[in-house]
Formats: sequence, structure tokens, C-alpha cells
Amino acid sequence: MANFKKQFLLYTPGITEKITFRDEEFEKLGSKLKAEVNSIFGRSLAIRELDSGSDNAAEIEMNNLATPYYDVERFGITFVASPRHADVLAITGAVTHNMEIAVRKTYAAMPSPKFVIAIGDDACNGGIFAGTYAVNGGADKIIPVDLKIPGNPPSPLEIIRALHGFMTVLSHRKTKHQS
Repeated sequence: MANFKKQFLLYTPGITEKITFRDEEFEKLGSKLKAEVNSIFGRSLAIRELDSGSDNAAEIEMNNLATPYYDVERFGITFVASPRHADVLAITGAVTHNMEIAVRKTYAAMPSPKFVIAIGDDACNGGIFAGTYAVNGGADKIIPVDLKIPGNPPSPLEIIRALHGFMTVLSHRKTKHQS
């Protein structure tokens, strides 16, 4: 019997790629957002994210904001585990019947002033689940919503754009009340 030794070449392309991330619009918005957050909330904007029955698409984009790729903490945005430490409640997903009480309790646990942001089509209006047997609809059917960020899901850039716009509105309100 002949002794055969198989030899082969295994070609693998580079597993990692060189990332040169410098989205100028994101950087400019982030810098402006940081200035607005500092003037309104002091040093940081604490966000409590609440999944009220979503498909996790909006959560993935929210989580992306905290990764080194986007690193929104440098702009003064932090994510907190307790609604008692939050300035903003970010709701994702259509509010299911099972989550209605949790949404109400989370909102009630927040200190005043309370701000609520609905992120994604499902949280804004129920999305594809609107009118189905398992959901109440968007977050505004359960608690007052200050800002809606549509999209399925909205990109991190769209979320930052919306937060910047919201902070600008709050800044104008603050200035108007001080006058």
C-alpha cells in the first residue's frame, strides 16, 4: 500500500478589516450634542432603555452607540440600569399587553422632569404589529412620549440627529423660561 500524504493550501482572506471611521456629520452632531447636554443636564444625559416587546432591531442600534465604533459617552450620553438614575426613558418595541405594567412602573420610577423617546417604528406606532391581538400599540398609548424616532430600525446617526434636535428644543424651552 502506498503511503499518500495529502497536501493542500488553505486560503483565508483577512478576517479583520482596517476601519477608518470618521463620519464628519456624526462627529459634528456629537460635538453639538455634547454642548447642548452640558447646558441642559450638567455633564451627562442618562438614558434608560426599555424593551417593551420588540424584535431587538432598535436595541442593536442603541447598543452600537455605546461601542468603540461610535462611543457616544464622549458626547456625554450614558446608559443606566435604573430608571431612578435616568433623565430619558428610551422605549423600543410595540408595547405588548404583558409589558404594559412594566412600562408604567418604569415611567413612574423616573425622577422629574421625565422625558420619553420612542425608538423605531414599533415604539412609535406599533409598526407591523399595530392592531394585532398581542399589543397595545406604540408607547404613546401608555405614557406621554416627547420624541419619536421612526425607522426599522433607525441608524445610530439618525438616533444622534434626533437626540440633537430634541436637546435643541429643550435648550430653547429652558432659555424661554429663564427670560
